[in-house]
Amino acid sequence: MRLATVENGRPDGALIVVSRDGARWLATPGLTLLSAMEDWAAAEPALRKLADMLEAGGGGTLDPARLRAPLPRSWQWLDGSAFGTHGELMQIAFGLPPVDSDRPLMYQGMSDRFHGPHDPVPFADPAHGIDFEGEFGVIVDHVPMGTPAADALKHVRLVVQINDWSLRTIAPVEMKTGFGWVQAKPACAMAPFAVTPGALGPAWRDGRVCMDLLVDLNGRRFGAASGAAMDFGFHDLIAHAALTRDLVAGTVIGSGTVSNADYARVGSSCISEVRAIEIIRDGKPATPFMVHGDRVRMAACDSTGWMPFGVIDQAVVLKGSRPG
Repeated sequence: MRLATVENGRPDGALIVVSRDGARWLATPGLTLLSAMEDWAAAEPALRKLADMLEAGGGGTLDPARLRAPLPRSWQWLDGSAFGTHGELMQIAFGLPPVDSDRPLMYQGMSDRFHGPHDPVPFADPAHGIDFEGEFGVIVDHVPMGTPAADALKHVRLVVQINDWSLRTIAPVEMKTGFGWVQAKPACAMAPFAVTPGALGPAWRDGRVCMDLLVDLNGRRFGAASGAAMDFGFHDLIAHAALTRDLVAGTVIGSGTVSNADYARVGSSCISEVRAIEIIRDGKPATPFMVHGDRVRMAACDSTGWMPFGVIDQAVVLKGSRPG
């Protein structure tokens, strides 16, 4: 089952169900995705009935221009760093010592808005080091405090694809304070479709999205790393987040930047990783961060070529400038 949100003039938009091929849709009975998450047991049967109607040929033609982030805002966004290769490269990029911990890394970010998949994204200053981060995420229902990893996956209701926008010259300054990121982590973006784990078939395994995340920067392939390489699965990340608190329904938990050890072959899912690789190889970075008008495209693809989450395709727009 694939869910999306269309613009209706309200902060949370209107929830719709979308066909597997992404061509058709049906409206839901007054639901938003956040309200559906808060009472999933009641909402899911009605949503599945609509999904069955779509697969039988019902529904109207979907206008992609109306699509917002499937979850335009939520109560909580917790982003992990579950790919060890990414962590190692970022330590080089930022000139930081290794993190000596066997626990998942996680921070709490901005959740009062998620950009839509085709929204131009505003930034204040290119000197802040504008970067994208391609990753996967899950949306959970209510998770009781102390839920162990063995029980955590039953709380995953939807899987999403995320662009975690980051400002790289600010990040190390904030990291050295010992507090969380604020300035370095603006609003993220989501691909248009949130997908139930079962709809992903064999690509959802062991709490991981086992798909390649295809990333293009300004029309050229930048990376195709696999989400299967998480050192910690989403069950581990959920258990970590819920150790000392309940997780409210609608909490979004991210995997962190998708990264593979064979990055020389598959590429990267963010610019900062490439700059770290250049530091290792050449002694200094050469790839620039993004500027006004630069565009990033992301789409996860399974072994059959299906892109279950749809496509993120966004341009950088500097404050005071018009979208190009």
